[in-house]
Amino acid sequence: MSRPRTYATLDTLLNRLDDELNQGEIINQPRTRIEPVSLLLIYAYNRTGKTRLSRKFKEKTKSRNNGVANTLYFNSYTEDLFTWDNDLENDSDRFLNINPDSEFFSGIEELSLEPRIEYYLNRYAEFRFDIDYQEWKVTFSKDREQNIKISRGEENLFIWCFFMAVCELVIDGDESYDWVDYIYIDDPVSSLDDNNAIAVAYDLANLLKAAPSRVNNMGEPAPIKAVISSHHSLFFNVICNELRSMKHRKFFIHQPNGQGRYTLRKTTDTPYFHHIAALSELKSVVESDSLHYHHFNSLRCIMEKTSSFFGHANFSKCLEGHPEKELFARALNLRSHESYAIYHPTEMTEEDKAAFNDILTAFLGHYDFDLPEILGVPTPPATP
Repeated sequence: MSRPRTYATLDTLLNRLDDELNQGEIINQPRTRIEPVSLLLIYAYNRTGKTRLSRKFKEKTKSRNNGVANTLYFNSYTEDLFTWDNDLENDSDRFLNINPDSEFFSGIEELSLEPRIEYYLNRYAEFRFDIDYQEWKVTFSKDREQNIKISRGEENLFIWCFFMAVCELVIDGDESYDWVDYIYIDDPVSSLDDNNAIAVAYDLANLLKAAPSRVNNMGEPAPIKAVISSHHSLFFNVICNELRSMKHRKFFIHQPNGQGRYTLRKTTDTPYFHHIAALSELKSVVESDSLHYHHFNSLRCIMEKTSSFFGHANFSKCLEGHPEKELFARALNLRSHESYAIYHPTEMTEEDKAAFNDILTAFLGHYDFDLPEILGVPTPPATP
């Protein structure tokens, strides 16, 4: 197992990630340079500095581009471009204000974004919207109710669908967004349930697969490079699996013991730290009695990665020696291949909860995972 690299500041950490996209990585003994990639996938817990890192990335690429912005990014700042007016006086005319001063909205009034937004929104929610480009505001309706106040989760979904529609224009080579060279996405599922988190990951992955082959409006190659960071292990699992055919690298960013320094580790070094985090999350879900059927998918995915790491062809090897091995494997096969396990957050029956708990307990008993301390390794000196 290789040791994590440690950085004293976010700026030095950012330099390393920037090199991965643009310069490639220099490996010692012997000194060789690995080719740069078009996609970075980053797993990091909340309060690790992911949002600040995305902002610093934007400023660094802008500075290198003669002060001209060339990164389209999604983070909490993007969400702040939309603000509510709840009509406190009459409590009837509620709408979401759009800040037109941001380059994020450049030229959208002529681009007919609504059908693109609707395509994604209809996959996740059941409310409708109307964009007024004269007043720069959005109103919402559902059933026969007009000017409704949607929930925080629904609001985040709408903003995310808006962003996805813009990303489509970027990757399609629309001249309104020919300034974009990079897409940086930080935690798009922070307020979403697991059902929508999985669907968002699938849709985002399908969109980004075309990013390296993008051409501009003149038909010239203009590939887009992307960075995705998240603390959501289920979302990260899905996005990694769906984008495995793209040339990419996966990293785990951590702040050991809450110190100011940062450790950066390739997840392939110690296989898949995000899967260890997912195991910890599954254990917590079992203890809180909040199991849903999509958790079978997550557990199967972790067991497949574990068996692959040890050179086994079938995930059932992870249960080797257990008297119920064959029964557990059949149950996991059945439950993880049913369509509702992905798209409908259906709570498990008591019988299936018991079966899931038995499988998870057997798996954790077969391998000595240290779930409470995911990165319990000595911290090497920080890169200045």
